[in-house]
Amino acid sequence: MQMNASSIVNQKAEWEKLGVKLPAFDHAAMTAATKEHPIWVHFGAGNIFRGFIAALQQRLLNEGAADRGIIAADTFDYDIIDKIYTPYDNLTMNVTLNPDGTTSREIIGSVAEGLRANSADAEMMARFKQIFTDPSLQMISFTITEKGYALYRPDGSLMPVVQADIDEGPAHARHAMSMVAALLLERFQNGAYPLAVVSMDNCSHNGEKLQASVMTVAKAWLEKGFVGQDFIDYLSDETKITFPWSMIDKITPHPSETVRAALEELGVEGMNIFQTNTGTRIAPFVNAEVTEYLVLEDAFPNGRPPLEKAGVYFADRATVEKAEKMKVGTCLNPLHTALAVYGCLLGYSSIAAEMADPDLKALVEHIAAEGLKVVEDPGILSPRKFIDEVLNERFPNPAIPDTPQR
Repeated sequence: MQMNASSIVNQKAEWEKLGVKLPAFDHAAMTAATKEHPIWVHFGAGNIFRGFIAALQQRLLNEGAADRGIIAADTFDYDIIDKIYTPYDNLTMNVTLNPDGTTSREIIGSVAEGLRANSADAEMMARFKQIFTDPSLQMISFTITEKGYALYRPDGSLMPVVQADIDEGPAHARHAMSMVAALLLERFQNGAYPLAVVSMDNCSHNGEKLQASVMTVAKAWLEKGFVGQDFIDYLSDETKITFPWSMIDKITPHPSETVRAALEELGVEGMNIFQTNTGTRIAPFVNAEVTEYLVLEDAFPNGRPPLEKAGVYFADRATVEKAEKMKVGTCLNPLHTALAVYGCLLGYSSIAAEMADPDLKALVEHIAAEGLKVVEDPGILSPRKFIDEVLNERFPNPAIPDTPQR
């Protein structure tokens, strides 16, 4: 069996025999509608996007709560688009690693296009301009890691690529933040339509970081004469452009050879693991844990998909920040970090194996107990239940190829 747009339509029975859940919507119709009037572009086409965010939109499509999907883009690692999007018609084999050691498989078909955000590619940039000038576009989102927003070197000077972007102007943008600023300029110049610019990266105050980087580039272009003050005013007007904050949590490790072999044995072809030019391990499949959380600040000036129907929490900024602090400050990251450090020192090769060590298990249980004394309850998530899930389901899951070294 080969994963492509034809097989999910013409070989449904065969896929079902393999225990693979298929999209329950008209994939061709979704693709056509999304390309004609897009609502959502996502930058950062890697594992957490394919195994979590794209799966959220698939749930809405399956339920008839949406008729359009997502356009995926990458500003840095073009091999992702060329090797695991285009050859598979933008489909992903999503393998869920259940706590009991079993797996569940679903083909995610909510991505309508995979694009390379490369200013040197005239055809690609023409397509991006079409997308960003469409009034229907509601949101652009990001999973590009915290370093994707960085503009400065450790000595405080701008990175050379950012300085070049500033000097050469919007038409030659290369850095992700410059590219976003340039595309927002296109939207401003062709109707000044509203848009939400949403970081979904795993870092505190992510929306603030994204906003600061975009505004830094835009204001530098103002000083150079490439844009006017009216563009800065557009970016600063929250009735037009917003930068919502978010909290995201889902473990999506690098593709596992064990999962690849199991898919091959099942009869699924072409599930090879690649290494991109930047050294990233990618595959047409994603292996991920069951647990997932996404909390979004509800600030979408042009509307949004009803993602609450797919399990997303919407809240005000203060609540999002509390949820992020709960995870990063007390209930997850300190525990994960402790296991990472001691796991490396003691020669462990998996987080699950560490949880079978009574001393290490006692250590993280103690850290968790101390954290609960000081955590601020965000109200939408229970810190106690969150920690119990971490200690009893997530970390001990032997199927998760998560290493302390990672």
